[in-house]
Amino acid sequence: MTPDAHAPLRAEVRLLGGLLGTILVEQGGPALLAQVEAIRTASKAARAGEGDAADRLGALLQGMTLDEMTDVGRAFTHFLTLANIAEQHHRLRRRRQHGQASSPAQRGSIDDSLGRLRASGVSAEALHAAVCDLQIELVLTAHPTEVVRRSLLQKHRRIAGLLARRDAATHDGEQAENSQALLREIAASWATDAVQRRRPTPEQEARAGLVAIEQSIWEAVPALLRNLDHGLRQHCDGRGLPLSRVPLRFASWMGGDRDGNPNVHPETTTRVVLLGRWMAATLLVEELEALRGELSMAEASPELRQLAGMAPGERGEPYRQVLRGLIDPLRLTLRWLEARLEDPAAPPPEGVIAHADALRPILQACWDSLAASGMARVAEGRLRDLLWRVEVFGVHLLRLDIRQESTKHSQTLTELTRALGLGDYAEWDEATRLHFLVEALESPRPLVPPELWRPDAPLSDIARDVLGTFAMAARQGEGALGAYVISMATDPSDVLAVELLQREARRSFQPAPGDGAPARPQRVVPLFETLSDLDGAGDSLDALLSLPGYRAHLRDLHDNHQEIMLGYSDSAKDAGRLTAAWALYRAQEDLVAVGARHGVRITLFHGRGGTIGRGGGPTHKAIRAQPPGSIGGRIRVTEQGEMIQAKFGLPELAVRSLELYVSAVLEATLNPPPAPPQAWRDRMGTMADRACAAYRSVVRDDPDFVRYFRAATPERELGTLNIGSRPARRPSGIDAGVASLRAIPWVFAWTQVRLMLPAWLGVGEALAEARAEDPALLDEMAREWPFLASTLSLVEMVLAKAEPGIQQAYEAALVPEALWPSGAALRARLQLCRDQVQAALGHSVMLADNPVLQRSIAVRNPYVDPLNLLQVEVLRRLRAAGEDAPEALADALVILLNGVAAGMRNTG
Repeated sequence: MTPDAHAPLRAEVRLLGGLLGTILVEQGGPALLAQVEAIRTASKAARAGEGDAADRLGALLQGMTLDEMTDVGRAFTHFLTLANIAEQHHRLRRRRQHGQASSPAQRGSIDDSLGRLRASGVSAEALHAAVCDLQIELVLTAHPTEVVRRSLLQKHRRIAGLLARRDAATHDGEQAENSQALLREIAASWATDAVQRRRPTPEQEARAGLVAIEQSIWEAVPALLRNLDHGLRQHCDGRGLPLSRVPLRFASWMGGDRDGNPNVHPETTTRVVLLGRWMAATLLVEELEALRGELSMAEASPELRQLAGMAPGERGEPYRQVLRGLIDPLRLTLRWLEARLEDPAAPPPEGVIAHADALRPILQACWDSLAASGMARVAEGRLRDLLWRVEVFGVHLLRLDIRQESTKHSQTLTELTRALGLGDYAEWDEATRLHFLVEALESPRPLVPPELWRPDAPLSDIARDVLGTFAMAARQGEGALGAYVISMATDPSDVLAVELLQREARRSFQPAPGDGAPARPQRVVPLFETLSDLDGAGDSLDALLSLPGYRAHLRDLHDNHQEIMLGYSDSAKDAGRLTAAWALYRAQEDLVAVGARHGVRITLFHGRGGTIGRGGGPTHKAIRAQPPGSIGGRIRVTEQGEMIQAKFGLPELAVRSLELYVSAVLEATLNPPPAPPQAWRDRMGTMADRACAAYRSVVRDDPDFVRYFRAATPERELGTLNIGSRPARRPSGIDAGVASLRAIPWVFAWTQVRLMLPAWLGVGEALAEARAEDPALLDEMAREWPFLASTLSLVEMVLAKAEPGIQQAYEAALVPEALWPSGAALRARLQLCRDQVQAALGHSVMLADNPVLQRSIAVRNPYVDPLNLLQVEVLRRLRAAGEDAPEALADALVILLNGVAAGMRNTG
């Protein structure tokens, strides 16, 4: 009989649940545990369809005091969180089992990917070259609706560590000691306030990103690269990974993304850059001290001995001597960075390290010396890991992207042209703007006079902030900044406007002492994020690359390379998930084709969110479903808030997430899917149009929809909670309805009420029409086209989590009865979508091909249902109380939002 691979997971969940029960009795008394157990039992029975179970559950929840609702909500939230930790640990346990010699390689692992590529006919030479040419950059971003406090996340990480140690416990005493340690951590979690009392600042969000690097990604990167080196040696005739050819790097938007966030200023970005340098220096000193402790050997090459200042024949420890020459300057740099964070004008002492070039030569010399002295095996340990880390992280840890909306640049140029008597930029058409921008870029004379760079310049706050941002960027040294992303970009002038303002700033400012040499100009990256922008992206890029001066600029400063960002979240909010997916597919094809026509290499930057409604989903499947030729070994992808914790919260988990990126990009490059036949494209185009029409008929055209949405979800409460530094809405405010709402809280609100509308609305209508007209063609597409198969599979995952009965409870309690027909219509569309997706995928039940996820959802539902029903009551009381609502009600809402998010495994 085959052993049950998931029995250890169930045992751990039972263990953690029992320990939580102990804490509930200790902290709330036996009555609290009895109340929680009664609710859990009734909820499970209701899920099983037992007679009056639903009524019993309702009776248990009705009439509860606010304190009772809060404690019960906390109990269910903690259980779901503990179950999530156990599931995460079980994934790692299963990964280790796959790594055993007797087990097949895990799907998507380095060994699996390299082996399948070689088996498909890719030569060893081509495979090795492709790996060496990979350029993957993951961009960490903040999350406006991430509701778990970082104090709790740290405790969750410790619980995960204890579960890992429990696997290694060999006798009863160790097991008992481990249980007591788990009990202490669960008790500490229960006693920690789950409510963020102050809205986090952008700097605090950035610090959280740095912590993710420090606690897991810093360890995961060399582990991944060792796996990659080993795999290459196995599959590529003994050739490993060169020290300087790392396939991935990291960047960040935290502290640099000012689009819609009035809390991000030039000073914010400067401080975040300094914090990154401080963290990098701290980690590098720790590694160098450990390396210095290991390299105690006396034998070394003449070159290294000379570098250590040792005379011929002199005895000593040359490796330790030269490494001391790195540690001391880094410690000096740390002290200066700490002083500068207190006083921005603190002068740098001589010897401050501002670039990775100060480290590489000495570390490489140690490597060469060890290899020449017969100690290559020693070099391939901590020293190689450190060399790889220097390549990946440099001395800034993360390159910081800047993002700003195109209209802010246009407003700045309008004020400048008016102040300088050059006309009115706002009134010019695109041709006139391009003529002005090209002429200004080619002119040797500065456009912006010194007095307009001053903080008190006679300009608007917006224009002063934009100019201040460009001045700040010009003061950063090499390695500090990454791309400059322009949101809501539509025309070539949007790009040239940033190029001009960047050029003007670089003429007037340069890095301060201690910040290194001036960097190359930032890459300017237009972001296409609405349906119309995506449809016109190819034409816009063609017009931009048709400008001879701009092509020369790319050739001279950016290696003949243009980066384009594609917005998944806003395009889905604008047109629906299916329509957006097809628009993104076609935009990628168009952009790559335009680049090829102009001889310019294109890198696509995928702005994916965590949830499926915002372009999220399994990494490997998503990348493999991209259009053929669109990857080409290069990709940038955002990793957002909650997904950073989910994918990279533990070192071993981070290794798995990173190898999925590497293997997927490699496979998409060397073995892309075939181009879809024209019949598939035509049908997909028709389906996208039908889906868009159905989606917009609800979201835009139904006069009752916005009122229903705001009444039936916690959307209106989001802006009052301290769960993100960026406002939930764009400046146009609530009167603009869904259009002004950011994509993350839009998805968050529907996820909380379990309708998941953004991920599926419009899909059912499109599939029904396609099935009525040509069922065989639709089935063929769903079966054989990775793009459509992946898209429908992701929609199915969301549909499996949707619970119309729960959503109807929100409606009954919170929505005026006159609007109830809107809810009934939405639930009818949900059922249509479920039926059509199951038919297209050939499934008799949801997730028929994914029993693990199917069971995970089924197990969670009885714990999430009471949280939803309690949330309904808290929302009802909050709205009834209005401005007189006690703070404890808002606290209860945060706890319940947190619990539902834990049960659904995401927020927005």
